[in-house]
Amino acid sequence: MSYSVQVVTTPSIPGYKITKVIGMVTGLSPRTRGIGGVIHAALQSLFGGEVTAFTSEIEKARIEAVERAVEKARSKGANAIIGMDIETSDVGSEQFNVMLISATGTAVVVEPE
Repeated sequence: MSYSVQVVTTPSIPGYKITKVIGMVTGLSPRTRGIGGVIHAALQSLFGGEVTAFTSEIEKARIEAVERAVEKARSKGANAIIGMDIETSDVGSEQFNVMLISATGTAVVVEPE
């Protein structure tokens, strides 16, 4: 995947210098586990191994969260995000369980050294 804003998990980008720190940006992607996915996952869990019903949804949510952080960085004038961290958490009650993927990093302006 290619962004017009560079995204790295490291605190710097080799070959570039940070000329301006804009600040923290976060992209969030909350997802519910629909009844179909829950049933499919329950059936897969009977046999053990990967629960593919959730794998694709988690991957979509991760991509969406990063894209949202990139959009925020771009709107603030950044051309890079450093220190990107992706986290997951469950929020809500047992009846309304929501998985939240967050992508957080520092929006910066960089230029080649």
